[in-house]
Amino acid sequence: MEVFVGRQPIFDAQEQVVGYELLYRTSKVRTHSEVNGDDATTQVLANALLSIGIDEVAKGKLCFVNFTENLLMGPLLDYLTPAMIGIEVLEDVPITAALINRLAVLKARGFKISMDDFVVQQDVALYEELFHYIDFVKVDFLTTTQQERRYIEHFIRDQHTHIQLIAERLETRNQFDLACRDGYSMFQGFFFEQPQLVKSYEIPINTMQYLQVLALLKDRDVDINELAVQIERDVSLSFKLMQFIRMSDPRIRRKVSSIKQAIVMLGTIELQKWIYLLAIREMKNMHDSGVFQQLMIVSLFRARVCEQLARKHRRNHSEYFLVGMFSLIDSLLQRPLQQILMQMPLEDAIVDTLIGVETPYSPFLKFSIALGKLKWEEVEKYYELLRITEEDAQQLYDDAMTWAESAVHSTMK
Repeated sequence: MEVFVGRQPIFDAQEQVVGYELLYRTSKVRTHSEVNGDDATTQVLANALLSIGIDEVAKGKLCFVNFTENLLMGPLLDYLTPAMIGIEVLEDVPITAALINRLAVLKARGFKISMDDFVVQQDVALYEELFHYIDFVKVDFLTTTQQERRYIEHFIRDQHTHIQLIAERLETRNQFDLACRDGYSMFQGFFFEQPQLVKSYEIPINTMQYLQVLALLKDRDVDINELAVQIERDVSLSFKLMQFIRMSDPRIRRKVSSIKQAIVMLGTIELQKWIYLLAIREMKNMHDSGVFQQLMIVSLFRARVCEQLARKHRRNHSEYFLVGMFSLIDSLLQRPLQQILMQMPLEDAIVDTLIGVETPYSPFLKFSIALGKLKWEEVEKYYELLRITEEDAQQLYDDAMTWAESAVHSTMK
């Protein structure tokens, strides 16, 4: 059985990625609660450390993993490196003297320790001893009321000032803002996919030029002459295109005499992807944060999934790539979606899809969104319609995530 390592970023208040939580995910067993907790953690660690490699998974950040009582008390942690793995004590682990003694040993070894889905239990008398060894307390914003959170916040802030609060399962920007105001220092959830329209960033002129070229490239029978004219209007873009031609294949010996010739040599599909990455770099200078990079990874992941599925269905895959690519453009640019789309000569069906109207593109986009979040109960709804299997979905995830992360990290350097 194939097992994914679900990786959810943890952000600080400046929206920089400071760590990850590694999660058990598999298409066969769809939720963590349906599988033995010991097996889930063991599978996550085996995949992260052995199959994939912790360097690839962690990207230099600390990775938190859920630990059951059995695994906390057992020998597994003796073989792990504190610099790589953070310990999350699950909410159902009994708070006992034996647990506290074990955490003291692990803390002395250098492990960072967090309490997962924490709520104050009135019948627990060992919090004072326990919290001496705790670095983080995680509070679930979906399952707690504001009153419950207030009690936890005051309990930690008044008595255990060394502990940092982590807000998890934040689904909206409002929840993120609330957690910031209430003193949380780290944040998890899909809140970052929502646009924060309080700030407004103008799209740089050259970025709009890139987006207009991309809009031309959506057509199956693109006019190469018109495309060349658009590129020639931007000296910097023309220069970078020539550079990219040489870099893409050092074996090329032919001299390039025109932008049109360069386009033909490169091919419109590769040109489309390359120009999008240039646009990314320009937008990065406008809004440089960990959230921005995560949004770019998610956008490119969706684009790649939509593109690959469209190829399978023998459709115009460049159009489907655009749908996925622009699905988070409002969050990337921090501007209303309608305002952005008015500046881009996109096909009506693509615009309709992006604003939520049901179109032939919609199932592909919805599938890519569910797959990116590893929500298998949603993913499987599209198997028959898209004519794919669980194995196809697994392969799509691996390919798209690897490609998206590689593209973003190489461009952001």
